[in-house]
Amino acid sequence: MLELLTVISLTVVVAIVPGPDFAVVLRNALIGGRLAGIMTALGIALALGVHVTYALAGIGLIVSQSILLFNALKLIGAAYLVFLGVTMYRTASKEMPADGALSGMSPFRALRWGFFTNVTNPKATMFALSVFLQVTSPETPLWTQIGYGVIMAGGVFLWFVLVTVFFTLPAVRLKFMRAKLWMERSFGILLTLFGIGIAVSTNSSRP
Repeated sequence: MLELLTVISLTVVVAIVPGPDFAVVLRNALIGGRLAGIMTALGIALALGVHVTYALAGIGLIVSQSILLFNALKLIGAAYLVFLGVTMYRTASKEMPADGALSGMSPFRALRWGFFTNVTNPKATMFALSVFLQVTSPETPLWTQIGYGVIMAGGVFLWFVLVTVFFTLPAVRLKFMRAKLWMERSFGILLTLFGIGIAVSTNSSRP
């Protein structure tokens, strides 16, 4: 029971603390509408499934013990966030999307944004490792650990669906869309700063 409560608590904290995932979901939901936001959230949940899988497979232990490998993964994630941020900033436009459709972004592309934003995020890696290397014990049955993974991915997905639903309410979305250009550039700058922050924090200390 203590393990379960700890997993739920960690999931809630990780979900609600603003980060790259939140920025991408919010941006896609506001610019592309509810479907884009939900598909982005689904991509994030699927990426968490990847983190959970390698943590359960024991690969997470190897990563956690290798400074070089962990820092390499952090730099790859940082580079992707900077790329995504710069892309957002450069493609920002005052033009309003027609009928809430995300110009040039299909539901699959929205899912892909969410997936790669999370799968390259070192904080998501540490989230999975903290649960399966520190919270659970060797005596925890595999099916129970899989259940924890479902709770983690499902909880984060549910949170971002709620975020999407709220920010796509007509009154809320309209206020944001009046500052569309500023908003998109702000998200781009924010993601770029997240990436730079991750790169700068890469050092010789163990994860």
